[in-house]
Amino acid sequence: MSLPEDIPQPENGFYVLVTGANSGLGLGIGTRLIDEFLQTRPQSESLVLIITTRDKRKGDATVQKLREHLQKVCRRVERSVPGMAMVLQRRVHFRQEILDLLSLVSVQRLCKRLRQTTPKLDAVICNAGIGGWTDLNWPLAVWKILTDWKSAVTFPTFKLSAVGWRAKPQIPSSSGEGGKKVEEPPLGEVFCANFFGHYLLGHYLAPLLARHDEREQTRGRLIWVSSLEAYEHAFDINDIQGLAGKQPYESSKRLTDLTAITSRLPSTSPLVDKYLAYPKEPPEHTTTKPRIYVSHPGVCGTAIFPLPLVLDYLWFMAMFIARWLGSQWHPATVEKGACAMVWLALAQQSSLDAMEEREGVGKWGSATDWWGRERVERTEVEGWGWGGRVGEAKRKGRSPYARDLTAADREAFEETGRRCWVEMERLRGEWEGRLEEAGVGVAME
Repeated sequence: MSLPEDIPQPENGFYVLVTGANSGLGLGIGTRLIDEFLQTRPQSESLVLIITTRDKRKGDATVQKLREHLQKVCRRVERSVPGMAMVLQRRVHFRQEILDLLSLVSVQRLCKRLRQTTPKLDAVICNAGIGGWTDLNWPLAVWKILTDWKSAVTFPTFKLSAVGWRAKPQIPSSSGEGGKKVEEPPLGEVFCANFFGHYLLGHYLAPLLARHDEREQTRGRLIWVSSLEAYEHAFDINDIQGLAGKQPYESSKRLTDLTAITSRLPSTSPLVDKYLAYPKEPPEHTTTKPRIYVSHPGVCGTAIFPLPLVLDYLWFMAMFIARWLGSQWHPATVEKGACAMVWLALAQQSSLDAMEEREGVGKWGSATDWWGRERVERTEVEGWGWGGRVGEAKRKGRSPYARDLTAADREAFEETGRRCWVEMERLRGEWEGRLEEAGVGVAME
């Protein structure tokens, strides 16, 4: 882990934290951030890329990969503009931190360290997660692919998941005053890795995300990574952790959509204000409320569902065929899949605000054309549509489960989202109290 004297704090730094950055989409986000930051930001700005992994060995390897990518970019530029390589290298700084999202204490430790050593955060990209799948329903998979190839490999329903997976105990058996054991309820493993760990991370880092003067005309951004598989039918508000359900991954992603999209509504405002609570600075150091965005990478090749090498190649072939059949949701490579997250991190705040004012709050996805040229597209969300507006124009890339938005659907979506916020704030408070009672919780101040 970095020592304080090794922590980069360049003047006019742009600070981005990416979870799960050691491979797959997380690594793709890191490399794409480097590329787009150097291309779009003024020479006076420097990127501080904070990557989290579960151990130092993975962190060292990730930083090395990112450095090699930066050097490759610099060599390419140097050929056309001699002397520019040194300038570009000085504009990118790396910092690695350890984070285990299945340990709530690990989340607290990291956040306290960041709050003590980091002047601000511009974006937090919550990418890390697990699938929880154990196998495929092979007969159904073959049938779906043969009868509706494009939908089958875009919105699959043939993955088999484990039921009832629980995260490791959060409290040592000997914790508590006088060695008294503190009881803890079950915590869903997929729920914790995909959502709850990130939910706590966002809460504890809100003060850093808020450190933006109003004159900067920007906001700190909490970017949650969802999925095309955030199916409405997979989610049960009465089983918010997905412990009893057969689709815990899909349930966690639906929860991500519900909470992120409804975070701007008046009905959730008191809960969101509590979640994003931050100290109000004096007038000379004004702060600005962070904003939550939701994104997804489309369908790309990652290790979230490990496959044998032969099947991995066949899966890539299936993605390219789906793209050629007209699907816009198959970036295939992680660098293209990172398009939406990086765009949300780097886009001008005025542009984001104008788009949402015009079309409503929505879910942003990484898309490509037939040739693989990537772009960011709004994505339909069941019960919300593309922007929460009844009668909005239909777009490409609809889910086979989608139906035209009605006022009743939107009302139900808003109410479910509000209930999610109530439940998540309740869980957060209970777990913070439980960890504190056990003597293992980490105080932020």
